[in-house]
Amino acid sequence: MILVTGATGRIGGRVVHELTEAGAPVRALTRRPGEARLPGGAVAVPGDLREAASVEQAFDGVEVAYLCPVPGWALAGLLALARKSGVRRIVLLSSASLPGGPGLIERQHRANEDAVRASGLPWTFVRPTAFMANDLPWAPAIRAGDTVPAAFPAASLAQVDEHDVASVVAAAVLDDGHAGRTYELSGPQALTTVERVAILGEVLGRTLRFAELSPQELRAELLAGHPPAVADAMIDVLAAATGTTAPILPGVRQATGRPPHAYAEWAARNAGRFR
Repeated sequence: MILVTGATGRIGGRVVHELTEAGAPVRALTRRPGEARLPGGAVAVPGDLREAASVEQAFDGVEVAYLCPVPGWALAGLLALARKSGVRRIVLLSSASLPGGPGLIERQHRANEDAVRASGLPWTFVRPTAFMANDLPWAPAIRAGDTVPAAFPAASLAQVDEHDVASVVAAAVLDDGHAGRTYELSGPQALTTVERVAILGEVLGRTLRFAELSPQELRAELLAGHPPAVADAMIDVLAAATGTTAPILPGVRQATGRPPHAYAEWAARNAGRFR
């Protein structure tokens, strides 16, 4: 049995899909199992990663667990339950910001990886760059007109398609040969914010105009969904990426044997959200 946490989220939902397509038995953890829409073969179970005791039954009979971090999660308790239940391997969603420096994002993911290592359980770490889906907040502005307000026009990112992240997670879950491996994932291109806006316009058959936001304006937007420290950390990442060329990371090909999807492919698959 495979346990997938965050099973209705952006990555977890796709992981569940890929695992059930492969015929694997999947237990999908969600806080609201009655509302979960899961593919056939997946069983929804209740649990909240912030309360380890609520997940105890979900671990029964599980051999491999995919853990997707959430703010305030009880990782130490979850790992103790995994050991107690006989889980034999953990696949952890981490971040390509590692090994990185002392920033908030790096510290959080480093602590997660350190805790999994210290648990004594075999592990696989999946470290993606920023997701291409992070550009979906542009959709309302694009549906309303031809101007895309965004900050840091020259920030270079090699964003990764969330489908590629899920494919790497699924490969790591299904094959014990991935134990002890760390996969660093990116897309195949380093693109600036302005370049991504242009690609979206090409896919949509429109000319989109970039309208630059100040860092302060971006921070105000981010505070609608993130704590101030997280918003500041996200801005720091974009500021540091300005005037650079983001590295292309090999993890998608290493884990799956195929190249990662390009930004234009992601945009075409999600075009309906921008129209």
